[in-house]
Amino acid sequence: MKFAAMFFLLMSAASVQAQLYKSTGPDGKVTYSDTPPASGKVIPQKTVGGAGEGSSSGDGLPYELALAVKNHPVTLYSSEKCIPCDDGRKMLNERGVPFSEKTVKSNEDIAALRKIAKDDQLPVLTIGSNKESGFLAPAWGTALTAAGYPESNRLPKTYRNAAPVAAAPGAGSPGKSAAPGLSTNGTANNGDALPAAGNAPPGFRF
Repeated sequence: MKFAAMFFLLMSAASVQAQLYKSTGPDGKVTYSDTPPASGKVIPQKTVGGAGEGSSSGDGLPYELALAVKNHPVTLYSSEKCIPCDDGRKMLNERGVPFSEKTVKSNEDIAALRKIAKDDQLPVLTIGSNKESGFLAPAWGTALTAAGYPESNRLPKTYRNAAPVAAAPGAGSPGKSAAPGLSTNGTANNGDALPAAGNAPPGFRF
């Protein structure tokens, strides 16, 4: 009976130990997984979970934070001269949320964003499968907490997010192919798109 109990405890402890892999895709997006990805830059991380919640993964992320990044990666869609975008980015940085950023400048970027968010409003924040359009600090905070992100900054001081990339990397020159509802000169062709505000891409509002 004692041997069976000890065997069960050993198996349980082994199951808690999980290899965590950090990979960087072509667009600079960082993801975590317990299985090695097929392609991209892969950095095996130390096993997580064995030393308790306070232990760190190989890149210095605390266990709780690394797990949130793995299960609910965060992406910020932003534009230049967008004050709400700046406010949202500041909130993520102050809370210590690792995130990738995609900029919306061209019609191709707009088309890529519209595959994710139907509401033409920037910024857009995706937390796993959850989407938040427009910056509302309470809504963003609640969504991040629900996804398991710590409420206080626990990032290592040396941690840096990847540089922003276009929402549609590798697309043609801006204006050559318009997003749905936009003409090639960035004006609405069906009367549904909203007028540009500030330096927003045509059809988007802040």
